Amino acid sequence: MAAAPVWSVDPRTGKQREQVAVEATAQEVDAAVRAAHEARGSLADRTVRSAFLRTAADRLQAAKDQLVEAADAETALGPVRLTGELARTCFQLRAFADIVDEGAFLDVVINHPDDTATPPIPDLRRYKVPLGVVAVYSASNFPFAFSVAGGDTASALGAGCPVVVKAHPDHPALSELVAKVLRTAAAEHGIPAGVVGLVHGFEAGVELIKHPLVTAAGFTGSIRGGRALFDAAAARPVPIPFHGELGSLNPVVITEAAAAERAEAIGSGLAGSMTLGVGQFCVKPGLVLAPSGAAGDRLIKSLTDAVSDTDAGVLLDHRMRDNFVAGVAERAELPDVDSPVTPGAGGEHTVSAGFLTVAAEKLTSEGAYDLLLEECFGPVTVVARYDDDAQAQAVLSRLPGNLTATVHLSAEEAAGEGRGAEILAELTPLAGRVLVNGWPTGVAVAPAQHHGGPYPATTSTSTSVGGTAIERWMRPVAYQGAPEALLPPELRDDNPLGLPRRFNGLLER
Repeated sequence: MAAAPVWSVDPRTGKQREQVAVEATAQEVDAAVRAAHEARGSLADRTVRSAFLRTAADRLQAAKDQLVEAADAETALGPVRLTGELARTCFQLRAFADIVDEGAFLDVVINHPDDTATPPIPDLRRYKVPLGVVAVYSASNFPFAFSVAGGDTASALGAGCPVVVKAHPDHPALSELVAKVLRTAAAEHGIPAGVVGLVHGFEAGVELIKHPLVTAAGFTGSIRGGRALFDAAAARPVPIPFHGELGSLNPVVITEAAAAERAEAIGSGLAGSMTLGVGQFCVKPGLVLAPSGAAGDRLIKSLTDAVSDTDAGVLLDHRMRDNFVAGVAERAELPDVDSPVTPGAGGEHTVSAGFLTVAAEKLTSEGAYDLLLEECFGPVTVVARYDDDAQAQAVLSRLPGNLTATVHLSAEEAAGEGRGAEILAELTPLAGRVLVNGWPTGVAVAPAQHHGGPYPATTSTSTSVGGTAIERWMRPVAYQGAPEALLPPELRDDNPLGLPRRFNGLLER
């Protein structure tokens, strides 16, 4: 494996800024994984690792100016967006520290022997333990929240798992800075630097998923890249869990009654959602089912006015820009596809936002128009005009799995009149998060959050955002007939750690 240089690149100009590192060799990947494996014991104490997570958040916040400047230079996402994303990242770290302290994620269940049961129940004590070294594959579009110190890393460390991060090539300099901050925080708690490994390069990512000491992986990226790694994880002599977020169309259904009630507000809201972050959000609405007729026409006019007022923007790299320009051109060339606002190249290094319209009937059966049912990364959406409910249902029935699905209802429909409940039932099999009268961009970090969905949105049923993301990096183990003196403190009758648990069928807190 050649040790090629890794450059920081300015997406505003396409020019190399500085050499950051070199691509990791197979030997260097092996060393990083082994160092992480050796650091496992340092995370065994929950008090130590929760303190580490909080210190990491504090140190990242203290380095805000330097980190935001580095991130903007490599991503062009802008200081306001990046400052908010860094704050979210720090919040995630502290949230997982709270989860670690509480201890409910360990799922402690204790059953004393019961000879009267059929069959008899022996002494059983069950909880969850960390898997081991976790491979984390950084995302391009969230250089903080889904990268070196992002949700995969925070939840894995919270579970007691060291990580080795494969840096994204769009922000290598930032990745090095963040890794240094995390290692500094680790050192303050006596945790070895190897607890957070970092490698660069495509081949390094392949070597990482194959390493026998890697026990699980988290990925956010493209369907093509994620599926290749998913297949590699499954093909190992010992297969491992691969929690991948691959792609999502995030359909939106707008009822005729909702359009009649507030077409202008829905049109402007859609414009804001589809162009947010230059359309580079994984939950960007990529397909909108809007009614034909006068109300739908008003919605289209509102959307046209709002998108026309959107400035051209810079995508994360020129490869993405080229793919966006080619993708929208291919879609716009389909017969009977209109472009009220033409998306595409906005300048030498920028892209302009836009949207396409098509009759929903074109999408109800397999054919060339299936291209419109595929995600196009960037500031574009497809509005399919439907004539009746059956036509909208026919389009929905052809969609793959998604992260989100949204419906806009009128006030009466939201109160239970009409088909509101039926539409929710139709959308539920399609997505992990179903929204009513909102927009999917913006994923709250909250205990009830679910950021995942049926394939190809994700490769597992887990979430990568919210407290339950920690469950991905743990496995249950049950002890049967073990003497109290030999049990881990989490499973002893007197509950010395004060953990929430289910004890002989009763939930204790």
